[in-house]
Amino acid sequence: MKKNHLYIYFVALTVIISACNKKLNEYNPSGITPANMYTNAIGFETLVNAAYSYDRFWYGKEEGVSVSEMGTDIWTSGSGDVYPQLTQYLNLHSVGSNTASLSLLWDNFYAAINLCNTGIAGVNAVTDYTDAQKKMREGELRFLRAFYYWHIVETWGGVNFTTAPTVGVVTTANRTPVDTFYRQIFTDLQFAVANLPATTSDYGRVTIPAAKAFLARMYLTRGMNAEAAALANDVIKNYGFSLLSNYVDLWNMGNLKNKEVIWSVDYSTNLTLNDLATNAYPQGHSRGSNSDHLLYLMVYDQVNTAALIRDIPNGRPFNRYMPTLAYLKMFNRNFDSRYEGSFQSLWRANKAGGGFKVGDTVCYATPDTVKDIASKKYKVYDVTQVYKANGASLQNKFYVSLSKFKDSTRASLAEAQSARDVFVIRLAEMYLVAAEAKYKQGDLDSAAYFLNVVRKRAALPGHTNDMVIASAQVNLDFILDERARELGGEQLRWFDLKRTGKLIDRVRTMNPDAVPVSPDDTLRPIPQKQLNAVTNKGEFTQNKGYQ
Repeated sequence: MKKNHLYIYFVALTVIISACNKKLNEYNPSGITPANMYTNAIGFETLVNAAYSYDRFWYGKEEGVSVSEMGTDIWTSGSGDVYPQLTQYLNLHSVGSNTASLSLLWDNFYAAINLCNTGIAGVNAVTDYTDAQKKMREGELRFLRAFYYWHIVETWGGVNFTTAPTVGVVTTANRTPVDTFYRQIFTDLQFAVANLPATTSDYGRVTIPAAKAFLARMYLTRGMNAEAAALANDVIKNYGFSLLSNYVDLWNMGNLKNKEVIWSVDYSTNLTLNDLATNAYPQGHSRGSNSDHLLYLMVYDQVNTAALIRDIPNGRPFNRYMPTLAYLKMFNRNFDSRYEGSFQSLWRANKAGGGFKVGDTVCYATPDTVKDIASKKYKVYDVTQVYKANGASLQNKFYVSLSKFKDSTRASLAEAQSARDVFVIRLAEMYLVAAEAKYKQGDLDSAAYFLNVVRKRAALPGHTNDMVIASAQVNLDFILDERARELGGEQLRWFDLKRTGKLIDRVRTMNPDAVPVSPDDTLRPIPQKQLNAVTNKGEFTQNKGYQ
């Protein structure tokens, strides 16, 4: 694969990818040239399927998580964090433009954009597609282009933009207004809505409701609140989706393809199919499958090695991230099932030893204050053991751990790959989009209604009424708290705070570890190698505040 100096890639024809279970599989037509491959259906299917696969650089990957969840009000660094520049804004403005995660994402999002542009420009030349098939595949590519451009423009702002395919070496980059990005995003999504099917038998492909749901998110992002509310409500009512009865059931590995999921990245249960061919991407390595299950787990296997050793049910702990104290305190644990449905606080002996029998409590973590800790037989990590008085982290090895992404179906305790699908859009988000849009329109009764649907689903048995809020309780901070309770870890948080103008305020107030945050941090730094590569350095410059 050739890459140009702008790191926008022309995708070669030797791509061999198994993008999903048995769906979206790519074909290697050996010996066929670009001039004729994309003019027949088999070749063009390869292009479309490859365009989907770039979402795997973001969803379920540490690089994407570090950009979309970290540096917010709800997460801080675990002791294994490899990107503290993004989690805590440490030296981000002096060395941040060299952050490896940002370079990886920049390179591959622009590779995805170029592939989409190539397909959109060439779809009408496919000789053995019907007109309907051409429109459908163009709808998929336009959705994906909008999807990737949203990640680009929100992460880096008004950077390089084009809808034309790039072939060969390009040595200049443009600075394009954010509004231009969004005009194209809306145009592409509206085309997708008009031309995609309502359902698909190829799980993982986008559909009309997926396009409408993402468009509702885009309308909300741009302050088009009436449109956002109407479209979110359309998806809620008209496409057969429903909230699962129990929040915890969302994370059951045997129940991933359920009625709440509008669109997901479909990772294969055959892990070898997720290890993408090394020649498929310009980075020259495979992306593997979902690694979310590793990132949020504390090192429980270091608490008491006589009685608690690493095993499959407790997960493989990479110890990258831990919740802020403010996040844990957002949950009313007496009423809300999402605390226990999202976090692990208790670890039991899985080995007899050190005075413990198998099944005995060995470790307990809590945001509360526990009296007489010294008298406990088991180890306690209460608020005084984990956080300072101001909420900053005191130690970051042992803590309440996000567990909803764990995968107990892994074949071995050392297995780092997971077959867990990543939910990119699910129905609960549509209720929350509608609630925020209605709040911004001044309709607090409707906002409370949409919030209460989500909250009542989350109620512990017998506490449904306790979870119901009145319209007078609705404000932007409450909505953001509700989104954190419902969607924490699902790669939306940084965008939520940026969209609502709350990033700086809430990080400074609720995440003392990240107090270096500044107004410039509503954009990420452009990778330094991109800046070095262009010849029009006076025009294509670094984002404000970064060196």
